[in-house]
Amino acid sequence: MENLQAIKQRFGIIGNDLLLNRAIEKSIRVAPTDISVLVAGESGVGKESIPKIIHQLSHRKHAKYIAVNCGAIPEGTIDSELFGHEKGSFTGATQDRKGYFEVADGGTIFLDEVGELPLTTQVRLLRVLENGEFIKVGSSKVQKTDVRIVAATNVNMQEAIAKEKFREDLYYRLSTIEIHLPALRDRKDDIHLLFRKFAADFAQKYRMPTIRLEENAANLLLNYRFPGNIRQLRNIAEQISVVEENRMISAEKLSQYLPNHQGNLPAVIGGTGASNDFATERDIMYKILFDMRNDINDLKKLTLDIMQNGNIEKVQEENHQLLEKIYEEQTKESAPVEVLQIPSVPNTQSNYDFVETIEEQESLSLQDKEIEMIKKSLEKNNNKRKLAAKELGISERTLYRKIKQYDL
Repeated sequence: MENLQAIKQRFGIIGNDLLLNRAIEKSIRVAPTDISVLVAGESGVGKESIPKIIHQLSHRKHAKYIAVNCGAIPEGTIDSELFGHEKGSFTGATQDRKGYFEVADGGTIFLDEVGELPLTTQVRLLRVLENGEFIKVGSSKVQKTDVRIVAATNVNMQEAIAKEKFREDLYYRLSTIEIHLPALRDRKDDIHLLFRKFAADFAQKYRMPTIRLEENAANLLLNYRFPGNIRQLRNIAEQISVVEENRMISAEKLSQYLPNHQGNLPAVIGGTGASNDFATERDIMYKILFDMRNDINDLKKLTLDIMQNGNIEKVQEENHQLLEKIYEEQTKESAPVEVLQIPSVPNTQSNYDFVETIEEQESLSLQDKEIEMIKKSLEKNNNKRKLAAKELGISERTLYRKIKQYDL
């Protein structure tokens, strides 16, 4: 059996990280068996190398090796792609077709992004793993296949199982042996080594001098998180090789090729300054109105407590505290507020009239604000109802109805 270094050289794997070496060693040990293997790791870490190692070091190396990207095949055709179909089984099926499991009989199938498989396909795959049987789409005949399955995923499978997006029994069938490939940020000692290899490859490809990093640029590269892993590092090396005339790269120049290198902060997307300002004002106004509504509902409850219990002094004290709270909240929002003065309420039937008055004041306040916002939006968008409705977050039909209702 080939040693670790020979395997790396044969399959173009660069790096000396302990976690990477452990993954390759597990691949070498499991290759002579027919055990199903699940390769886990983030997107871009090089998971496709592991099934190639397993296939080439197995007794199946002279048979077919087929790699299938499960996430790239539409849900309606994936069963046909994997298991084949009979002529006339669906629209467009003009002839019989062999699926990958029939074509790769005696060999190895690599199911990349296996976490993206539909649940119905997962049931079919489970049957293949359990007894090597499958049925073509549109057929009732059971067929046999002898295929080694190696799967890969960047999905957290436990979460997918918890959300019922992946079958638990299929997961345990696939992951008899699980091989995890580390993210590039966990292989810091390999980052500069990989960059130099990519730089040399692109220099040869484009027939130009090899780019090199200054010491401060190399340190910046080592401390970057690389969300796209090896694939992102390769793309960066290619961009710099092609674009930069100066072949010695400084940290300042390198930082231009590292998105959000100072902390991966989220970007603000869409909208002009004026539009965002209006949206902010609208959000603040809605918040003020909803807070006022809640506070008024509290006042109603306190008033009803007066009518039921007759404890006027206690309730008036609570009313006073609540009014102070309303005033403080509205002052913080820099919006004018009209403080309601709650009179002493005797235990008479007129208490109900007071509750109705509060409800009317609340309704009028909301209506006035709505009219004001509609006018402002129509004026801002030159009376174009479609744009105004979009900005207000309502349908054009609703806006038209409100314009007629308020006679705007």
